[in-house]
Amino acid sequence: MKYDFTSIIDRTGKDAIALDAIKTGHYGGGLREGFDPIPMWIADMSFPTVPTITEALVERAKHPMFGYFDPYDDYFEAIAKWHEVHHGITGITKDHIGYENGVLGGVATALSVLCSRGDNVLVHSPTYIGFTGVLKNNGYNIIHSALYQDEEGTWRMDFEDMEKKIVEKKIHAAIFCSPHNPTGRVWERREVEKAMELFKKYDVEVVSDEIWSDIIMPGYKHVPTQSVSEDAKMRTVALYAPSKTFNLAGLVGSYHIIYNKKMKERCDKESSLCHYNSMNVMSLHALLGAYKPEGYEWVEELRQVISANIDYACDFLSQFPGVEVAKPQGTYMLFVDCKKWCEANGKTIEDVLHAGWDCGVYWQDGRSFHGPTHLRLNLALPMSRLQEACDRMKNYVFV
Repeated sequence: MKYDFTSIIDRTGKDAIALDAIKTGHYGGGLREGFDPIPMWIADMSFPTVPTITEALVERAKHPMFGYFDPYDDYFEAIAKWHEVHHGITGITKDHIGYENGVLGGVATALSVLCSRGDNVLVHSPTYIGFTGVLKNNGYNIIHSALYQDEEGTWRMDFEDMEKKIVEKKIHAAIFCSPHNPTGRVWERREVEKAMELFKKYDVEVVSDEIWSDIIMPGYKHVPTQSVSEDAKMRTVALYAPSKTFNLAGLVGSYHIIYNKKMKERCDKESSLCHYNSMNVMSLHALLGAYKPEGYEWVEELRQVISANIDYACDFLSQFPGVEVAKPQGTYMLFVDCKKWCEANGKTIEDVLHAGWDCGVYWQDGRSFHGPTHLRLNLALPMSRLQEACDRMKNYVFV
């Protein structure tokens, strides 16, 4: 490969909560002597980003002034081109794009425009922990519609349950996660169409979190929520960022795409009220560095690496009776159900969590995502580290 996805880079002291929270004891349990921590919890990658990003940041940092600024046309054109190449979407203009201080910040802004405090908001379950926090912290009521797994283990939306909840709970706003976090489901076009037809029927406006849309496995294709109909285009706030794709979460640089002019103006006004939803000049240049030709190449290689890691991890876990996992179609997160293994071995999910942490496998508690007996694993790490983590699971956890 042209780019580096194999080096094991020490992130100690380099502003990485993935590792620092473990070493300071703020995340996980005790680490037994003789083991080093393998961070597989928070959703950032253990890969160096594409070099053009670093080059863009260094070049900008050579200039000694970092004052007030406005994003210029190159920024908007880079975003429009990225969506055209990756998702086949044409016609995105500067007027449709707006900066957001993180996708969750964009969710909060959009909800404050689309509904009132105390309103019910529909969200699929399992649910990304960030949605739970935003909704609760801003005074909204979470109404879960549970996904289910079909006979092949594929996660599906329960449209009858969604309609029932919308009617009974008088819901007029929904968060739609595409691809879905934490299950890794990449929705088919017919599924997105059916969901949006249901939202149209009951006048439900939609906040669509599509931050994972670049990390899609071979054989699958992301369908932007706004692309399935003219109505979907006009009732949806779509949120994106290069942060998951290029490991840039620490720079903060998300954006929305809103075609509905009235909705766009209201979201822009709402986000301006606190005076903190302003772009960082370095995040501007990071995006420009990411959305260069090298960035397109880097993402294609990243997908191959993640796909191989997913195959390895799923094949490995399948050897343990009662450990169940649906292979993710997108994202680099794995959602593992240990219910049957725990029942057969007289263990609890708490036992499994701590057994992993004890030997340095720092996975995440799936209960925070409404997975009662689940683990969430970040697979965006060098294959050698994934293999080491799996060896430890075999020898110290699933025994």
